Amino acid sequence: MNAPVTTNGWLRAMPWVFVLIWSTGFIVARYAMPHSPPLSFLSVRYALSIACFLLWIWWMGVQWPKERAQWGHLAVLGILMHAGYLGGVWVAVKAGMGSGLSALVVGLQPVLTALWVSAMASRGPATAAQITPRQWGGLLLGFAGLVLVVSHKFESGGPGDTATWLNLSFAVIALFSITAGTLYQKRFVKPCDVRSANAVQLGAALVVTLPLALLETGPMVWNAESLGALAWSVLVLTLGGSSLLYMLIQRGAAATVSSLMYLVPPCTAMLAWLLFGEPITTATLVGVALTAVGVALVVRATTPRPASKPAG
Repeated sequence: MNAPVTTNGWLRAMPWVFVLIWSTGFIVARYAMPHSPPLSFLSVRYALSIACFLLWIWWMGVQWPKERAQWGHLAVLGILMHAGYLGGVWVAVKAGMGSGLSALVVGLQPVLTALWVSAMASRGPATAAQITPRQWGGLLLGFAGLVLVVSHKFESGGPGDTATWLNLSFAVIALFSITAGTLYQKRFVKPCDVRSANAVQLGAALVVTLPLALLETGPMVWNAESLGALAWSVLVLTLGGSSLLYMLIQRGAAATVSSLMYLVPPCTAMLAWLLFGEPITTATLVGVALTAVGVALVVRATTPRPASKPAG
């Protein structure tokens, strides 16, 4: 009887553990970026992560996907969720964006996901969900909060915490990449072992990222901060966080994850304040709060109701 109870407890805790791990990704980027070009660092991260997954797969006798189409879908997913999302965030941080602001931009992912799902559902049967006024209000609140924070940091923030058109562009690329990746996985990727799935995804991400990394300038400096960031990135974020995200989406818990994702920006902002001294101003607090409320309004959509029968 203890095993099922323990398993159920772990399943309930998985979304919360994932969010806590995910929040540290922006902090790790800030730690590593002063010492390395972003795509070069990510290429090393992907290669080491692939090696860890291959060893894990060999040790446990894990099966690889059997269908060629599944390999293709996993490769597309890897390009979106790793190369596009991580590449966008890390380049944005390297270009001077703070950890808190980058988390806030990407934190709008649940809004875009929920609105896309509602928009697609509205084309279906009469019982499908519609985009409600509450969701539109949440969307406006989310963007208002983001604009409030960005307006106080645009071209005038402190070192490592400034918003520019360049780093905002890369952050938006990351936002759309993770949104598209979440939707793509739910639509096309069939359930398979998370270890072999991650190995395929990371391989595709490395194929895309490595040629771009070769164009970067500047050396990779290995010290305590960069090595610590690399170890955390591989062992905790990739092997832990990415695997949890994959399992949660496959288990149908994507909505639960989305409802918790609005906690990531305030957690990241607090960590960035403690570790890097990124200021938490009144505008930051109000902006993060508006965004969190906006995301909550969007993802907590009303339960679809059956269409009423025509009279007579």
